[in-house]
Amino acid sequence: MAATVTYGCYSPKAAAPPSPAPAAKAGIQKETFDVALYYVKTKDNDTYLVREIHRVPYTEDGPRAAINELIKSDPKTEGAARTLPPDTRLLGISVKDGLATVNFSKEVLSANVGSAGEALGIQSIVNTLTEFPQIREVSFQVEGKVDGRTREWWGHVGLYEQPFKRNLDKVMEPAVWVTHPAVGQAAGVPLLVKGSARAFEGTVNARLLDPAGKQIAEDRIQFSREVGGRVDFEMKLTFTPPGKGSGTLEVYRVGSGSDTPADTVKIPIQWP
Repeated sequence: MAATVTYGCYSPKAAAPPSPAPAAKAGIQKETFDVALYYVKTKDNDTYLVREIHRVPYTEDGPRAAINELIKSDPKTEGAARTLPPDTRLLGISVKDGLATVNFSKEVLSANVGSAGEALGIQSIVNTLTEFPQIREVSFQVEGKVDGRTREWWGHVGLYEQPFKRNLDKVMEPAVWVTHPAVGQAAGVPLLVKGSARAFEGTVNARLLDPAGKQIAEDRIQFSREVGGRVDFEMKLTFTPPGKGSGTLEVYRVGSGSDTPADTVKIPIQWP
């Protein structure tokens, strides 16, 4: 059965800008915002990452909030699990020139995972932090140091080649997600649609529906068999706004030789 995701939230690139000062000056009180987290899942002898959106109390320090949520909160995805030990404390995060240095307490070293779990556990932290546009690479410290025991990390992969960069090749769930537009956003013309999809022989489609469900714009991107892993996509939908009100953006994939939508993401938007 094809999965359908209806967004009631959006990624931190849209929800948590580096500087929230303009909203505060305008008198807008934010109580929560959304962060994208990555957890590890094992299914059918395969270990991979899953991406989830979690709503957390609003703070000006989005990266810290995201890592604390990754430490303390269980994943929503069935079969997914945390890798960071629950008694781990985040001692600090500093960001300079795109590099985030994350300082954990010594409890982080007590995780008991295999080599696949270690590599993906590291990548789960890196991918979570690089959701924020000001972060491109991530390095780790333990109690402010990177000594021999710290470099061993969880005993398999280690931290010998840090800093680490974003890598989505092993993110299998969801198959499709959208980072733009945000929920309830006013749809400009053309409407920019951005996101990520698992590459496959087929297409990623975007269509815009009016309140009655009538399609008023559509675009698609074709992937060839040679494309592997996960790829970012970007499309522009040109349309004539049907007056004030709301509509729905649907983004979905269609496999080669099929016309059946799968892994549909639905995002409510407003007409300008």
